Amino acid sequence: MTRVTLYGRPGCHLCQDARAAVAAARTRRDFTLEEVDISLDPRLARRYGERIPVVAIDGTDALELRFGPDELVRRLDRVNA
Repeated sequence: MTRVTLYGRPGCHLCQDARAAVAAARTRRDFTLEEVDISLDPRLARRYGERIPVVAIDGTDALELRFGPDELVRRLDRVNA
């Protein structure tokens, strides 16, 4: 099964928007979801910094900052094609 990881941090309004986009995409495609708070890991905080939210699909960064459910579904379809 495809694995989607959402990297973000508390208090990030774009992260809240991304969470809603992921939830909407999840009604259209089946995938496992992991949410990661980068503020709990200094290595991830350095890696992603202000680029959050970031969505990784099967371990590869695929989307960042602003995106909607349609864009995520298209990316998932490419991975599963």
